[in-house]
Amino acid sequence: MTKIRSLMAASLLLSAGAWATSCASFSSGGGDGSGGSGPSTGSGGTSSGSGGQNSGSGGESSGSGGTTGAGGVSSSGGNTGSGGVANSGGSTGAGGTISGVGGHGIGGTGAGGSTTGSGGTMGAGGTMGTGGMAAATLPCDVLNAAGNNCVAAHSTVRLLVSGYTGPLYQVCKGTFKPGPSSCSGTTKDIASVDGYADAASQDTFCSGGSCTISIIYDQSGMKNDLRPAPAGGTVKSPDNPVSATALPLMAGGHKVYGVSIKTGTGYRSGCNACMNTKPNGTATGDQPETEYMVTSQNGYNNGCCFDYGNAETSANDDGNGTMEAVYYGSGVVWGTGSPGGRNNPWVMADLENGLYAGWQNNSDQNITTNTPLKFDYVTAVLVGDTADKNSGKGRFALYGGDATQGPLSVKYDSVRPNKTGYAPMKKQGSIILGIGGDNSNGDTGEFFEGVMASGAASMTTLNAMQAAIVTAGYGK
Repeated sequence: MTKIRSLMAASLLLSAGAWATSCASFSSGGGDGSGGSGPSTGSGGTSSGSGGQNSGSGGESSGSGGTTGAGGVSSSGGNTGSGGVANSGGSTGAGGTISGVGGHGIGGTGAGGSTTGSGGTMGAGGTMGTGGMAAATLPCDVLNAAGNNCVAAHSTVRLLVSGYTGPLYQVCKGTFKPGPSSCSGTTKDIASVDGYADAASQDTFCSGGSCTISIIYDQSGMKNDLRPAPAGGTVKSPDNPVSATALPLMAGGHKVYGVSIKTGTGYRSGCNACMNTKPNGTATGDQPETEYMVTSQNGYNNGCCFDYGNAETSANDDGNGTMEAVYYGSGVVWGTGSPGGRNNPWVMADLENGLYAGWQNNSDQNITTNTPLKFDYVTAVLVGDTADKNSGKGRFALYGGDATQGPLSVKYDSVRPNKTGYAPMKKQGSIILGIGGDNSNGDTGEFFEGVMASGAASMTTLNAMQAAIVTAGYGK
């Protein structure tokens, strides 16, 4: 697929950060970021997936035009396979007082192709053939139906929960300052239209000025809203909000905006110095949980730490096992997937004082099953299970895939690291985006949607969730 990306830089200010050696501790501090990029064109494409119908203990789901998948009995229905090629363009900066557009192939032209994908996941009673799932199903609908209730759901792109009628995020026009109460200008809540963010209303509001994202609302109903993070144990100054216009993209035929994390920016909820000081519903202690985010191979670096998920309420490094967040990147100075080195992006788990692609041969290096995820739109998943699994060695699992087509693949599913503190875990339940647990903010990355749910979701449920992500039409 041909991709054409163009970038147009805009100015910003970055405040100095700190570098340290704990898990969320290689950071360079941040001030106002850089933003804006020019329009770009991306290649189009079409996709088709095989439909089908399954029934199991979880109920029935159906795809259009399909027939019953062959093979086995499933415990909770199937999921639609999907195909297609996503178009994408460039991305650039965040933070500061900026303007400009750029990003993932907005309004682009190009020649597409088509691919056909098929579903199919492992059920408790056997192997399913081509699965089926209604196109309107959203990720939290899938998780909730499976008993893995969504306790946090964040996106500036689209709805993640059926029936949610609130705004997706808030933008601030004019001046801002670091920290949870970031907006010194005027604010506007951005609602959804036809399931996608109303970017047109943002464009109208921000016209003639610059806008930042001051709140990313929690769609789960638990009120775990994300705001720019307060100071932490490593970076002792609060974080800046990101530019609201630095990461435009197309999704399902709609122009929308993602979250472009730059050094010195990041978001948090449910911490001692946060606006909402108590997390609501997220896993604590050794409770199991499921987390995912949609991110991109574009715009990431090897700074610490591009995380989304569970972290310390203290905003300090409180020791091994006090956080559990899904990470995407090259592992900074910690673990690696295959083939090792620091030149590939992997889905990993930030468990505090270590980024883990898995644990193999009593090491966190060169985990053979965890191969790079090089897609313009990546689904990255972490399942944190309990300490009693694997004969008392605990369990965590990592999954990944192309957020525009196909099922997830297992990157790792086995024991927790054989180090003190990881079995059992000591999770605290704060929610972070784009930073480490101690507010390390030296990373960069792109975020489009993310969910935290209760319990350890099954592979069947996760592939059904992936099908609901694919229907978003990222890059199209």
